[in-house]
Order: sequence, then structure tokens, then C-alpha cells
Amino acid sequence: MSLHHRLEAWDRDLFLAINGVHAPWADGLMTALSEMLVWLPLYVLFLFMLRRRFGWKGLCWSLPVIALMIWCSDSGSVLLFKNTVQRLRPCHQPDLAGLVHVVNGHCGGSFGFVSSHASNHFTIAAFMTGVLAGRPRWAAPMLFLWAALVAYSRIYLGVHYPGDVLVGALYGSLVGAIFVVLHRAVLKRAGALS
Repeated sequence: MSLHHRLEAWDRDLFLAINGVHAPWADGLMTALSEMLVWLPLYVLFLFMLRRRFGWKGLCWSLPVIALMIWCSDSGSVLLFKNTVQRLRPCHQPDLAGLVHVVNGHCGGSFGFVSSHASNHFTIAAFMTGVLAGRPRWAAPMLFLWAALVAYSRIYLGVHYPGDVLVGALYGSLVGAIFVVLHRAVLKRAGALS
């Protein structure tokens, strides 16, 4: 058996183990964790933190950088990965029919590698961690825990394999780190960074 097939088998077995542990009370919680609107107050808090750290001028210059960052993360997860690799989501995989716990019948598009939810949330976590530069100390662990919970919810809901969210998290973290550097350069050039 090749390494590729071995990795796919481990990914599938881990998916079935995680997705197989479910409860009615957790279905609603995991659905909520995956909803963008649930996190809207947190996104607003992030903007408040940027305004507090860099002032109004810094926030105004941050917004286009953030918009470009999210576009790169989200579009990249689709164009570079999903449309290229074309790995079926577990809930669309014929071999797993009847084995996948799908909540509310929602499965999403055909392809799942990589998870855009994982990519986007790890992008934001890495970006905010870099921008906050370790202040407060608890911010980085909390940001990555938040992103990991969102990523976990995607496995629980039956729409992604663990490998989908792991590679999505790595890709998102890389995008976030790149945009920390770009953000600093933009703010410095705009005179909003001391």
C-alpha cells in the first residue's frame, strides 16, 4: 500500500471515529460554531482591537488589507485546492454512504479538500495573533482554540475529513502570517504605525 493510500485510510478512519461520536445537543452547537453570523460580534471585537491599537487611521488602512487577506484565504482554498484536488467530501463519498452523521441534511459542495472554514478562521487567528504581538498573552491560545473549534465542527458535521481541516489550517496560518507582514508595511507607509 502506498503512502498516499495509507494517509487516506488513516484520514477516513479518524473521520469515522470523530464523526461517529455525536449527540443531539451537540448537533445544534456544532452547527452554530460553523455559522459565520454567530461570530459577527467577535469580528467586530477584532476591528475594535485594531482601532484601539492603531487608531482610526490604522483601522481604515487595515480594512482593505483584511479584505484582501480573506479573499486570498477563501478563494485560495477553492481555486488552489478544492478545484484542483477534487476530493469528495465524506458526506458525498459513496463508500461512506450510511456511515456519515450529517446534521440537518447539509453537505455542501462536492469537494472538501481543503476546508474553507478552517482556512479562513486560521487565517484570522494567525493575523490577529501577529498584529496583537503577544498582548494580551492569552489572546494567541484563545484565537487558535477558536479556529480549532470551528475546524472540528466541520468534521463533526460530516462535511470534511481531518486532513481537509488540517491542511486548511496550515494554509490559513500561512496566509495570515504573510498578511501580518503586509499589514505592517501598509501601516508603516501610511504613517499609522509607530
